[in-house]
Amino acid sequence: MPKLRVDAVLVQAVIAGALSFAHLHDLAAAAGQDGWKAWAYPISVDLLLVAAWRKLRSLRPSGEPVRAAWFWFATALTASLGANIATAGLLDLDHVPDWLSILVAGWPALAFLGGTLLVHSPSPAQERQEAPAPDVTEVASVERAPEPAPVPEVVAAAEPVPALPASQPASAPAAPPVPAALVAHARKVADDHHTRTGTAIDTDTLRVRLGVPAQLADAIAAHLT
Repeated sequence: MPKLRVDAVLVQAVIAGALSFAHLHDLAAAAGQDGWKAWAYPISVDLLLVAAWRKLRSLRPSGEPVRAAWFWFATALTASLGANIATAGLLDLDHVPDWLSILVAGWPALAFLGGTLLVHSPSPAQERQEAPAPDVTEVASVERAPEPAPVPEVVAAAEPVPALPASQPASAPAAPPVPAALVAHARKVADDHHTRTGTAIDTDTLRVRLGVPAQLADAIAAHLT
């Protein structure tokens, strides 16, 4: 059975997080955030702190600007550190000043804005990846010089070219087969159109109502006449 090893750093982090959580809760409760709101306040502060720190770690290796991430990290750290100092006896929790109650009440909107900007703001590296790459074939065709046109050879005596037989006119494409069920449905659509408007339905309206190609709509219209 493996032995359990106690990590001193982890134990210290748990104790510090629990104390900071309790101080934030006490300050929120003293500022009028009672019930579950007093417990949600420290969670909001700590989550914004973690989100800003993760954003800093993801931007630093790529050399991207980190001013926005530092701003929200400092904002969350100030809220956490300020609550710890305020509950150390420097502030009368039974008579919290109005400006502190206003700050505590407005914190959720500020934290929501900061978290949204941290999560959904694309980095310049992502914007470069999303930009369309230039077409290599177009660049090559532009840079390549045009080749000279070949010089036609002079023919001494041109032989008469036999006349080609006159081409037969191309026959019109055969109408596509129309299922009987589709014709029945089209007839219902045409009858409904005639009932509502008093006029016979035209081919374009029939094509739009049925959602079929123009050639198939013409074939259906021929069955309706």
